[in-house]
Amino acid sequence: MPVCSNIVDLPISDVLPSDSPPRTAVANASHIRMLAESAIAHPPIVVHRETMQVVDGWHRVRAARLRGETSIAAVFFDGGSAEAFVLAVKLNTVHGLPLSLADRKAAALRILSLYPQWSDRAIAAIAGISHKTVGVLRSRSTGENSQSTGRIARNGVLHRSAGRQGRQRAAELFGVDPNASARKVALAADISVTTAKDVRRRLRAGEPPVPSRESAAGATVTPRPVCESAGNLRVSGPQRGDTTEMLQRLRRDPSLRFSETGRKLLRWLETPFEDGVDWHTVAGSLPNHCTNSIAGLARQRSREWQQLAQLLEQRHK
Repeated sequence: MPVCSNIVDLPISDVLPSDSPPRTAVANASHIRMLAESAIAHPPIVVHRETMQVVDGWHRVRAARLRGETSIAAVFFDGGSAEAFVLAVKLNTVHGLPLSLADRKAAALRILSLYPQWSDRAIAAIAGISHKTVGVLRSRSTGENSQSTGRIARNGVLHRSAGRQGRQRAAELFGVDPNASARKVALAADISVTTAKDVRRRLRAGEPPVPSRESAAGATVTPRPVCESAGNLRVSGPQRGDTTEMLQRLRRDPSLRFSETGRKLLRWLETPFEDGVDWHTVAGSLPNHCTNSIAGLARQRSREWQQLAQLLEQRHK
């Protein structure tokens, strides 16, 4: 059970049914009776704090009412409505009364419309269906859903198609530092490592970074800022004014909020980890799509602590 907040004792009269539940059928009366008669403690329900709608656990709410209870254990979810729907689908596929196949397909189709950049396997893992089924749904809905320039895999890695803008950006970065690694350039230019290597090969051979078949597509974009330090290329970290916004975005990320290491990391970005932490274990357990933001925030925190240390040391000179 993911912990969205501390468990609270919430009045049942305060909660509302979801206006877009993943389950199309009405509440299952026999399942409600089974829950009401069970002596096993049930996990807390999940409530969307902004709307007070139940994200997960409506059958448990009905069972509590049937037992004559006026309150129920709950945790609050603070994300957006789209994130709440994805969470509802995920939780309904791992516990409780299973979703029907029709419900799971309908949920996958809606997630496709909400997050078209997610890979078939990532959506399949959430909806509890095969990635081939998601692929069929995607092909049928291409006319309705916008197409993205890449797919985010289950591990959080964005697999982008190689475009003119990304190749031009990579060429600019290699111009700043010809010895920069393809991986760093790929990350900064938002392209694949393979594409970055191809751009580097073309530049060394005196060829344009963009193949002729792609040269007419798209328009140039303003380069994102980079920093050059000791001949090494790196993406510039967040500025002081961006820290709060980035922290808020990371706090809303379910892949961080619903894991013990992720929650501890978010707390550390405001207050440090305990002494003797195994940083290799922490780094290895974090989702890949968050690592760049976390690394930038960590550098910002490091600079702030270093400044404080220098100021304190100057008082003793």
